[in-house]
Amino acid sequence: MTLDTEVSSLKQVPLFREVEPSRLKLLAFTSERVHFEDGQNFFSQGDESDAAYLILEGEAVVSLDGPQGAVQLALLGADALVGEMGILADQPRSATVTATTAVTALRIDRGVFLELLAQFPQIGIAVMRELALRLEQTNRQLASRQGGDR
Repeated sequence: MTLDTEVSSLKQVPLFREVEPSRLKLLAFTSERVHFEDGQNFFSQGDESDAAYLILEGEAVVSLDGPQGAVQLALLGADALVGEMGILADQPRSATVTATTAVTALRIDRGVFLELLAQFPQIGIAVMRELALRLEQTNRQLASRQGGDR
């Protein structure tokens, strides 16, 4: 895939719509397009947080290891960003992400991701908004489970 095609793909992602093409070209150049087969892990809970992944095509499930086995947290598709929490928190991976179909993703190295946030506050705000929505969704799930346990 050419650099211009990669930039065109990135322009379609809501997170990067406001980023100028020259910066997207740099992101495309410094990132790696990766492929995962159905059932293959992007990463596992506890792994080092060395990169974020932007899903371009396909779907993946986010799960946590629990006492009764894996607990599914979310199903993600195209334009979803995963792996950013560990980078931002400077902590190991808090969950496992597994492809549920064939997936094409962009692997964004930790340093590149942090630089992107520093240079483009609008991307940082979009990432914070997404994290806040995930937290709110998790809180609702916990509250509904607690309500069912009484």
